[in-house]
Amino acid sequence: MTLLPAPAFARDTVLRLGASRIREVANEGMGREDVLAYWFGEPDGVTPAFIREAAKAALDGGDTFYRQNLGLPALREALGRYLDQDPRRIAITSSGVSALMLAAQALLEPGDTVVAVVPLWPNLTEIPAILGARVERVALDFEAQRGWQLDMDKLLSRINEHTRAVFINSPNNPSGWTMSGADQRRLLEHCRARGVWILSDEAYDRLVFDGSYHAPSLLDHARDDDRVIVANTFSKTWQMTGWRLGWLVAPVATIEAIGVLIEYNTSCAPGFVQQAGVVAVEQGEAVARAFVDDLKLRRDHLLAALSDQPRLQLACPPGAMYLFFRVEGMRDSLATCKAWVRDYGLGLAPGEAFGPEGQGFVRWCFAKSPQLLDAGAQRLKQALRAGAVS
Repeated sequence: MTLLPAPAFARDTVLRLGASRIREVANEGMGREDVLAYWFGEPDGVTPAFIREAAKAALDGGDTFYRQNLGLPALREALGRYLDQDPRRIAITSSGVSALMLAAQALLEPGDTVVAVVPLWPNLTEIPAILGARVERVALDFEAQRGWQLDMDKLLSRINEHTRAVFINSPNNPSGWTMSGADQRRLLEHCRARGVWILSDEAYDRLVFDGSYHAPSLLDHARDDDRVIVANTFSKTWQMTGWRLGWLVAPVATIEAIGVLIEYNTSCAPGFVQQAGVVAVEQGEAVARAFVDDLKLRRDHLLAALSDQPRLQLACPPGAMYLFFRVEGMRDSLATCKAWVRDYGLGLAPGEAFGPEGQGFVRWCFAKSPQLLDAGAQRLKQALRAGAVS
């Protein structure tokens, strides 16, 4: 009798992907109204009304059909003005996550090597794995007084003619680390000389707290024909997380290829969502600035609320919306965060969700009201007093 092979439910590469540690912690608190959740990167306010109204008007006007693969010309042109870029270099995508996957699909072959600065949002290290590429990790250094720092010499030493791409997320999720313009120029010059691509995830580019209009961007330095792809999203700046709308900026020839990939992934972003995006870009500047000002206040509020805890090593993040801090004595951040959900109703993201470099840390999204931050701080202090750290 011939034995049939065991059923292949998915490719081995996919079966080896790690489940989201953040989602694993969140599952501990699903259905519990008493849990204070700070685990996801999402503000507690709804999308501004004028953006919601634009989507409603587009739906009422019948915008329910397929649209151009690369996006509505009106949205590409609006983003071109916003970014000071040629609209032909811009592709509209169905979320920032989709933008990252499309960029990786355009660049990576099985067996390629990607260098990534870590700790890092896990999608940016798992996307290359899904495509059969290998990821080399270059870790940021942490000191409570100086925060997270990048050793540029270490990063550049890992990039050579065999490297296909470098993945950067700045401002960084989870740490808030923000790459300087000088370091971006060094990286670009190094990669340009070796024909290496840079994929820069700039989802938090407007969420910086030093008074700058935006964080340093690769677009500030790159030529139109440089091997640079910048990904971004409407989710953070305009508080549109559930809308799933993003964009890419890349050389024109690369954007044309990405248009083909969009056809085979999602065909297009929904027209009525893109119409809302046009309004967000053209009319949302005051909202974006107010959101940043509010986030800075909330960041400082949380830091002050936790500053009396000697077991916490806190560094003030210059960007993004997270406090990523070390807990003295923590060896298993996943087990600790699960216990905090079960026993104290406190929902934080375990540091190991962002790679082994994050072990011993936890991430707290501070895009919440001061009252909610205070309530969470009290629960964390209670857990620490009880020694509830694994």
